Amino acid sequence: MQRNVPRHAARITVGVMMAGSVALSSLAHAQTPPPPPAQPMSPTLSQAAPPVDPSFSAYSLAQTCKRHDDNVAQGQCIGAIRGIIHGYQYGVLFLSQRASLAPNETQRVSLCLRDAPVSSIVDEFVADAAQVNEDSLKHTPAEVAVLGSVHMHHSCN
Repeated sequence: MQRNVPRHAARITVGVMMAGSVALSSLAHAQTPPPPPAQPMSPTLSQAAPPVDPSFSAYSLAQTCKRHDDNVAQGQCIGAIRGIIHGYQYGVLFLSQRASLAPNETQRVSLCLRDAPVSSIVDEFVADAAQVNEDSLKHTPAEVAVLGSVHMHHSCN
């Protein structure tokens, strides 16, 4: 694929797709009634975002991927990252087949991962996650962090 799409366009599309995935995951938890609020609070940005599953936050995935001496953790890490990337690529393919997009629109949000070993994608994600404070990582879905890292290093523009 040719690299002729602005980075900001790819980031916007990733954000829209991630918002959709977060919305779908929040629907899965919609059957459980929320606990009653202890006291009224003024709305803030962090309160407006849906809660992040702590078992699959960017923080927990980064911690799992850091454990190089644990084969089970490495298998979970690689499986999670491959699953996130494959799911995103299928989403892009689905969107390109179902919507009437302008020429080269699909390229803008595609990932250029030809000959990119998963181990290097994992290392890039761990390095990128190390630059963000722990609290932010705990409140960021793993999908958002992984795709942000991959788009930063492997976008097609």
